[in-house]
Amino acid sequence: MTGVDQTGAMTDPVTPRFHERTALVTGASRGIGLAIAQQLVVDGARVCITARKQDALDEAVAALGGADHAIAVAGRADDAAHREEAIRATIEAFGSLDLLVNNAGINPAYGPLMELDLEAARKILDVNVTATLAWTQAAYAAWLGEHGGAVVNVASVAGQRPAPGIAFYGVSKAALIHLTEELAVELGPGVRVNAVAPAVVKTQFARALYEGREENVSRAYPLKRLGEPADIGSVVAFLLSDEAGWMTGQTLTVDGGVLLTGGV
Repeated sequence: MTGVDQTGAMTDPVTPRFHERTALVTGASRGIGLAIAQQLVVDGARVCITARKQDALDEAVAALGGADHAIAVAGRADDAAHREEAIRATIEAFGSLDLLVNNAGINPAYGPLMELDLEAARKILDVNVTATLAWTQAAYAAWLGEHGGAVVNVASVAGQRPAPGIAFYGVSKAALIHLTEELAVELGPGVRVNAVAPAVVKTQFARALYEGREENVSRAYPLKRLGEPADIGSVVAFLLSDEAGWMTGQTLTVDGGVLLTGGV
């Protein structure tokens, strides 16, 4: 929109920070992924969102403002054909792929490590770590390697401190944090790679960590509340933006201060 400077003269319209840029956000039909996509659209980006269920994606696209702002491609994050289709569709629809957010993740196992099914452990690593590398490789080959851009990986405070009950999920997120650092070293200067590490955010994915005891759980947080998806969306948008242009290989902890108290 146009503004007025101190002399009363009309100023040029403010250009949104992601004007003419395109983002792909995985795992974005709801929760943190959708909040990230919403913030990017508000900031002027076009987005492609992915998740497993087409119906949920269709609802998310409508919430994002329709086909002028967003498209969706359904599939599993760890499926190579799905990755290729999503990246191809993004570039065909919007002409570029400047920003990648690796948000898709799973945690199908709760309980002690000594009881963890090893097939579940392999699946957690495959989706949370290997698929993140694969999405980054594919986006780099298709666009980022030649044109540059930025990547943000969604990690967790469970990757920064022991997290009993979700321990192997934490192992995968610790690996993701280190992968972020390695990618930052290899892909600079053209591509910046950073991560965000949320504590408990009120989403369906994290429901088991707070449902029925939210007030109790939030007492450990200096800010006395759990996170909302938008709390993460705004930080991810910052990391993708030119405002963070001298940041790479960093993991920003967004946790309401809970790590300061020794909690996760």
